[in-house]
Amino acid sequence: MKNKKFTMPDASIILLAVALLAYVASLLITPGKFDAPKQSHAVALSEYQTVDDLTPLPLFAQNGEIGLANVLFEGLVAGDKYGATIGVMAFILITGGAFGIIMKTGAINNGIMALINKTQRIEWLFIPLLFCLFSLGGAVFGMGEEAIAFCIVLLPIMKQLGYDAKVTVLTTYVATQIGFATSWMNPFSIAIAQSIAEIPVFSGANFRMLAWLVFTVFGLIFTVRYASSIKQTSSNTHQQNTLSTALDTADKAILLTFVLGIGWVVWGVMAKQYYIPELATQFFCLGFASAIIAIIFNKLSANDCAEAFKQGAQDLLPAAMLVALAKGVVLLLGGSDLNSPSVLNTLLYYSASSIASVPDFIAAWGMLLFQSLFNFFVSSGSGQAAITMPLMAPLGDLLNISRQIVVLAFQLGDGLTNIFIPTSASLIGCLGIVKLDWGEWAAFIWRFTLALFALASTFIFIAYFINYQ
Repeated sequence: MKNKKFTMPDASIILLAVALLAYVASLLITPGKFDAPKQSHAVALSEYQTVDDLTPLPLFAQNGEIGLANVLFEGLVAGDKYGATIGVMAFILITGGAFGIIMKTGAINNGIMALINKTQRIEWLFIPLLFCLFSLGGAVFGMGEEAIAFCIVLLPIMKQLGYDAKVTVLTTYVATQIGFATSWMNPFSIAIAQSIAEIPVFSGANFRMLAWLVFTVFGLIFTVRYASSIKQTSSNTHQQNTLSTALDTADKAILLTFVLGIGWVVWGVMAKQYYIPELATQFFCLGFASAIIAIIFNKLSANDCAEAFKQGAQDLLPAAMLVALAKGVVLLLGGSDLNSPSVLNTLLYYSASSIASVPDFIAAWGMLLFQSLFNFFVSSGSGQAAITMPLMAPLGDLLNISRQIVVLAFQLGDGLTNIFIPTSASLIGCLGIVKLDWGEWAAFIWRFTLALFALASTFIFIAYFINYQ
């Protein structure tokens, strides 16, 4: 009998296991509550008190109650259109559908290919421009898996220019993950995390934009220096490989619509404080406008657009279900209201008490370290947000760490380690395309990963001392 290779459980399996543990905890742990001010995240450990009322939860609940067997259903129907779970799920599915249409048109891919074609002749501009573009893609719409396809295209070009496979992965996948980790508007990670943490979606954008700029420049310097060292030692002679991809009128119109649409979203968040319903509407309009252009120019049929929307939403359905399951786990623990008796409040109290002697800024850094390590087990950004945010957000309240910093710790910890961990399917896919063994890649990238972690730690400390909200 052949030994089966161990694979990390899916995030949904991990959450179901957590749900089972939450159910057992509800049978054994006495609920507690905090006398915290209403409509405020400010709370002190001294305000905690236990409640002598341990009511075991049923396996199968009736009359609208929560039980282990209906944890998913109760999570699905929790909340309203302004937050978890219904609002967040609707936002995820609509946004996923909108991006499904945009990606189906091929305009973004064609735009990148056209840029590669025009800039590969200008070698000093080629790598910097591509790195910044892929980083922006990671920041704006969570680009990651798409880097695999571009590794296929770029590898022969990089080799002809005298570079190696590592430069290809650095310029594409690593750049996307730096953007992903410092994003101010990625609807598939930061929006989910901020919604679960109950803070305005896409809030705190200015600080994150600064982080994106600093991290992108840092990554670009590393990439250019390495590429230059390879170029200097390479004796390859090469010819320019001209790509035939060209932008047609439809591509240009869709790309212009995309840029204007993203600008509209940023304006809505920063000037009008748009929240989940408005943001979902904006992304839907962006997808609809792209579909109209594609139909007018015979790039896609109406049925193609409808199918692309459904496929895009379907691709994000697992993320939406994880949000619901995570909410169900919170409900099993009694809910997240600090003023109401719950097992979650008891767990938060003892967790916070165990590290209360540590300075608050060290506790904030500890959250970054935890998220970085946890990413090895759950490399999905939405999955990690769904699993960790329900506990980490209120824990931050008890430790005097703003929820904005808690989300930032999640972002940086989740995104930056994706360039190293072997459990990242996208990383392994890119390495497979360029025929680079993970062990060789790890030996090359570990120092840079540690440098990124040090930079992330600096940003966490800065965020704490400026009281980032």
